[in-house]
Amino acid sequence: MILKDLGKIQWKLSSPKEKDGVITMDFMDKYDMWLNNDYFDKETKDELKEIKDNKKEIEDRFYTDLKFGTGGLRGKIGAGTNRINKYTVSKATQGLANFIKDYGADYKKRGVVIAYDSRFKSKEFALTAAKVLAGNDITAYVFDDLRPTPELSFAVRHLNCAAGIVITASHNPPEYNGYKVYWEDGAQMVPRLANKIIDKVDEIKDFSKINVMKKDEAKEKGLLNIIGSNIDDEYIKRVKALSIKDVNKDIKIIYTPLHGTGNVSVTRVLDELGYSNVTVVKEQEKPDPNFSTVEYPNPEDPKAFKLAKNLAKENDADILLGTDPDCDRVGVVVKDNRGKYIVLNGNQTGALLLDYILSEKEEIPNNGVLIKTIVTSDLGRVIADFYKVETIDTLTGFKFIGEKIKEFKKDNEKEFLFGYEESFGYLTGTFVRDKDAVIASMLICEMADFYKEKGLSLYEALENLYKKYGYYVEELEAIRLEGIEGKNKIKKVMDTFRKEPIKNIGSLNIKIINDYKESVSKDIINNETANITLPKSNVLKYEFEDGSWYALRPSGTEPKLKIYLSGNGESRDKALKRVKEVKSEVLKRIENIIN
Repeated sequence: MILKDLGKIQWKLSSPKEKDGVITMDFMDKYDMWLNNDYFDKETKDELKEIKDNKKEIEDRFYTDLKFGTGGLRGKIGAGTNRINKYTVSKATQGLANFIKDYGADYKKRGVVIAYDSRFKSKEFALTAAKVLAGNDITAYVFDDLRPTPELSFAVRHLNCAAGIVITASHNPPEYNGYKVYWEDGAQMVPRLANKIIDKVDEIKDFSKINVMKKDEAKEKGLLNIIGSNIDDEYIKRVKALSIKDVNKDIKIIYTPLHGTGNVSVTRVLDELGYSNVTVVKEQEKPDPNFSTVEYPNPEDPKAFKLAKNLAKENDADILLGTDPDCDRVGVVVKDNRGKYIVLNGNQTGALLLDYILSEKEEIPNNGVLIKTIVTSDLGRVIADFYKVETIDTLTGFKFIGEKIKEFKKDNEKEFLFGYEESFGYLTGTFVRDKDAVIASMLICEMADFYKEKGLSLYEALENLYKKYGYYVEELEAIRLEGIEGKNKIKKVMDTFRKEPIKNIGSLNIKIINDYKESVSKDIINNETANITLPKSNVLKYEFEDGSWYALRPSGTEPKLKIYLSGNGESRDKALKRVKEVKSEVLKRIENIIN
C-alpha cells in the first residue's frame, strides 16, 4: 500500500502573504508549518522546538530550499527546508521520480541504483529514497553496505539503470550529508538535466503528494533489491585491468581511508595486485560518522595526514595515501629532498599521473584527449602538448568531464585518456564516469614504485617535470561565509569584481578577462571579444600577460568563496612570487568588500 495519507499539508497559515493571487511564506511561516502539521514526526518537531527562541537559526533553516550545486544536494543534517533530512530527501527523490517517468515505462523498469557512505543517517536516507522510488513504481537497487562513490557510477551502467543516487557529503564536516544524482551514462547530472529535476522538485508544494511504499511491500513486489559482492567483483576486476606496468610492488605504503568507504576497495585492489607492504592507519580504518581523529576529513588538508605521517616515520614509508569519506578523492604524501613528508596538491599529483600514463602507454592514439577543469593548472596542457595530445577545458565539477566522455563514446572522434581537477580528483578508463580514488590510488602506488626502481622518489619525479616543462605554482584560498548573510557577501564580491576588475597587480597586467556567467572572454590589451562556449557558470577568471592567472568561484556544495591562483616561471621562486603578489592584492580587496 502506498502511504499517501500521512497528514496532508494544508498551506493555510496563521499569517499567509498573498500577492497577485499567490501565497508566499517567509521563514517563520515555514517554521510554524513544520512545527504544527501532523505530517512531520515527533522527533522533527522536538528538534524544532529547541530553537524556538533562536530566530537566526530558524531563518538559516528555512529561508531557502537546498539546491543542486556542483555536487548535488548538500547541507547540514537537521529539520528544515535548508537542511538535509528524510523529508527533503523524499522531496528530492519524488522530483527525480517524476523526471524519470517523463522518459517512459522502460526507464522506470530500468530503475535507480543507490549507494551511501559512512555519515550520519546515510543508510536511512538511502532507504528513504528507495521507498519513494518504489512508491512511484520505479525499481531501486540498494547496496548492502557502504560503497565508494565511483563504484556507484560504475554500477549505473553495469546494471543498465536509468539513474543513480549516492548519499554522501564527500569531504565536508560530520554535521553535513548530501544527495548526488547520476544519469544513465554514470556521470553526475549536468545543469541542463539537474535544472529539470529542480523544476520537478519545486513543483511539489504538498508533501502528501510524495509517494512512499513500505520497505517490506517494496521488496515483495521486486521494487527494492539489495545488491553487493557481484558488483564489487566486477568493479575491482575492471580497476585492476587499468594497471599499466608490472612493477616490483615492494614499495612501502601507508594508507588512511579517513573513517570512510575506501578501506575495503583500495586495500583489496592493492592486495590482489601483489603490494605486500601496505599499512592502514588503525585509528582511521573503521567507518566513523564523527570523523573523530580529524578536524576535517579532507585529504586536501595536510592536517588530515597527522596520524599517517607518524606511522610513516615509524615504518620509513615511501608514500602515503588518504581517501576522502566517499573515496572519490585521494591525497598523496611524499618525501622531499630533506626527507620531510609533504602533501602534494591536486595539480601536482594530476601532472605526475598524466605524464606517467602518457609516457608508459604503448601507443598514444592520434585522437587522444586530456580533460581538465578551467581552474586546474596549465601544466597538464603543456605535458599533453608534448605528447601531441589535445586538451579540453571544462567547468569546475567532474560531471562535466563525465559528460565529455559520453560525447566521445557517441561520436568516436576522440578517445579519453585522462581527466583531472585540482581538487584531488582523477580518472582514467571509461567504465567509471566520475573521479575515482580507487583507480587513482592503484596508479599512484604503481607510479611511485616505477620511479623507485629508477632510483627516484615521487618528489624527484615531480621536480624533473618542472625542469622539463617549467615551474607551476598553484594555491587555493577558501573563505567560509555561512547563512543568508554569507550568501549575500559572496554575491557582493562577485558583482564587484565583475563590474570593476583589478587590471594591474604590481608588474603584472591583466590580458584576458573570462566571465563564464556572461559567456564572454575579453582581451583588454588587443580590445577583442570572444564567446565562451561552455555552459554559463558564476566564475570569473583573470589571465595575466605572462600566463599566470587567478579565478573566483562560489562553491556549489559549501558556503564558501573560492579563490584559485596560478603562477609559472623558469624557477619555483619566480612562480611563487607571482602567486603571492596576486593573492595579497585579491584577498585585500575581498576583505574590503565583505567588511
